Amino acid sequence: MLQTIIKSNTYQDSVSLMLLSTELTGSDGIERVSIMMGTPANKEIFASTGFETPEMRDAGPSDMVIVVDSDIEDAEALVTGRVEDFLTNQASAASKRSYAKTASLERALAELPEANFALISIPGEYAGQEARRVLERGLNIMMFSDNVSVTDEVALKKRGEELGLIVMGPDCGTSMIDGVPLAFANVVRRGSIGIVGASGTGTQEIMCQIDQLGGGVSHTLGLGGRDLKKDVAGIACLQALRALDADPTTEIIVLVSKPPAPSVRKNILEVCQQLSKPVVAVLLGERPEVEQDGNVRYGYTLAETARIAVSLAPATSFTEEQTHIRGLFCGGTLASEAAMLMADALSIPEDADHAAGYMIRHDGHEVIDLGDDAYTVGRPHPMMDPSLRATMIEDSFDDETLAVLLVDVVLGYGSHPDPATPVAEAVRKGREKAERAGRTVLVVASVCGTSTDPQSLEQQEQTLRDADVRVLPSNADAVRYALSAVTRTGREQHQADQDDPLARLLADGPKVINIGLPSFADDLSTAGASVVQYTWAPVAGGNKRMQQLLTAMT
Repeated sequence: MLQTIIKSNTYQDSVSLMLLSTELTGSDGIERVSIMMGTPANKEIFASTGFETPEMRDAGPSDMVIVVDSDIEDAEALVTGRVEDFLTNQASAASKRSYAKTASLERALAELPEANFALISIPGEYAGQEARRVLERGLNIMMFSDNVSVTDEVALKKRGEELGLIVMGPDCGTSMIDGVPLAFANVVRRGSIGIVGASGTGTQEIMCQIDQLGGGVSHTLGLGGRDLKKDVAGIACLQALRALDADPTTEIIVLVSKPPAPSVRKNILEVCQQLSKPVVAVLLGERPEVEQDGNVRYGYTLAETARIAVSLAPATSFTEEQTHIRGLFCGGTLASEAAMLMADALSIPEDADHAAGYMIRHDGHEVIDLGDDAYTVGRPHPMMDPSLRATMIEDSFDDETLAVLLVDVVLGYGSHPDPATPVAEAVRKGREKAERAGRTVLVVASVCGTSTDPQSLEQQEQTLRDADVRVLPSNADAVRYALSAVTRTGREQHQADQDDPLARLLADGPKVINIGLPSFADDLSTAGASVVQYTWAPVAGGNKRMQQLLTAMT
């Protein structure tokens, strides 16, 4: 038996009501409960799910509609009491929040006059109207709201483009700007990799993988799932790519999306080729035909894409004289692989004779196999006795042209019981000398081993990281990372226009008007961001014609 309760002028966000419905369903003899605001769209949902009742017909968008399916006599009273408890708890929680709360956009802007961003999570049938108001007041937008029409999305994004503002979404779940989490986001270290994402959890996975690999994220700009469809044509994607290209904190750009419409794909990738910064693209479900095409490298999986981005991200800046890489290897084959990759990337020859263990010795670049006979006369192999390499590591920092020192650490039975420690100690001593001379040398390493080796992979990697050595997952990744640090594309770096609102957003970070879910404002406040909660409810009783007239008057 269906029983209906109407609570007039009691607006609550849809997510909270859905969670409350789930909590009440199946409790205390109540078979099902459905709680929604009385909007036309929600009434259709009531009808399609078998919950339509005559009593709800006169309910308006600001009225809470509760439909209970139960045969017990006091079901209505029981649910009413639980809903009242919920509303009391909501009010109590709101009173304890430290940020400002307002009931109108105008008052929110008065509370936070420097606001440059709006996070919108209200029902989709109203989100477009609110977004238009926000755009005309000069705010960039992230629309978490879904069920917004494609027509509204295109119109909003085109208007935003005219104003120099970005509209991320609708149905955009993940972004992070200047370290500030927006909706669904993870806590990751800051760095030089910018992400443009038309895939929420895909973007989160890449962010987390970058963090786990030792890299960092500058900004993450979500797009919403339809931005790369034919009708929308990648409006926000193109804005985001160009903004990150001009952003001084971003050095590598990652693009993650499901395969775009063919015409949109062609246009997006043509723009990627023109950017001054390398792009790593993953189009999920599309197997790359090539690993690299000009300025664009391709990943097949999310983890692979993150690994490529981290391997390319430069970690430091050097003096004009610092242009060379030196590799000091214990493993002969690892040295050979490093020489092969460096020769290909730098268009230099490998050392054909391998005299004195040199795999490369050209124009200041060196790769040396310290397991060569020249270094093992009267002494154990360097995998067993690291002392010679430790001395060479420390002495390398005296070279004013050295930018990157590249090393391997090999674990397992037969190897030194703690090979990372001599490397770390030599690096610390050498770096002190270089820093006194005003130079910074990047040290990059890979560890060949497993977590069950006697030396423990994790402990060896941590020893290196404690000495500020960048540790990459493989020898090839380490070499590519070293190469990315000393090579430049030769293109003129695009400069951000500081009069551009989107450029200012990236430079200053978001100051947010949160329109909708209070939990998002809670997260922003916890993260230290400036935020005002606009406690939105349908104006004019939800009458759309009246809303349009009121909007036109403001």
